Amino acid sequence: MTKLTRIAALSISLIAVAAAPSFAADENRAKPWNLEGEELARFDAKVVDIVCELSGDCPADCGSGARQLGLVTDNGDLLLAGKNAQAIFTGAVVDLLPYCGTTVTVDGLFTGIEGGPKLFQVQYIRPEGAAEDIKANAWGAAWNAAHPDLKDKKGPWFRKDPRVNALIQRDGYLGLSHAADKEFLEWFE
Repeated sequence: MTKLTRIAALSISLIAVAAAPSFAADENRAKPWNLEGEELARFDAKVVDIVCELSGDCPADCGSGARQLGLVTDNGDLLLAGKNAQAIFTGAVVDLLPYCGTTVTVDGLFTGIEGGPKLFQVQYIRPEGAAEDIKANAWGAAWNAAHPDLKDKKGPWFRKDPRVNALIQRDGYLGLSHAADKEFLEWFE
């Protein structure tokens, strides 16, 4: 599959996403966040590697956390699980990876503009056969475990993260160049 075809397929799948079946409000544990186009939803879906679904490039373990994960509903819709329950907008990969290739019940929010693409925020996951939901908030603990020397350092994780700091060092804060950063800051003077 060519790169252009894959991009088109991803775009179509994300744009065409209709809200999955929603249970009655009292069955949802997810909390509203007052985001644009927000809709509470709880449904069953298979956890998948999005690159695998679109291209056929399928490592056995969904890419060991290096790839974006998604959800395939019973009717075949591929949904981008772009966020977990944490306010830091870190994504849902850490929470979904243990369930790669299996069907789970997810509880969360669809967000997006009216008539546009929807993004799913996973707040709770219930593995098949489990009696209780699991809160989708594992990212912070995973980051701390991966950076034991930084977890107690003062400040938010992204100011301490070696990957973030390396990108800033290379490309500047705007990601365009250090010259673009300087020009941008001069605009405020």
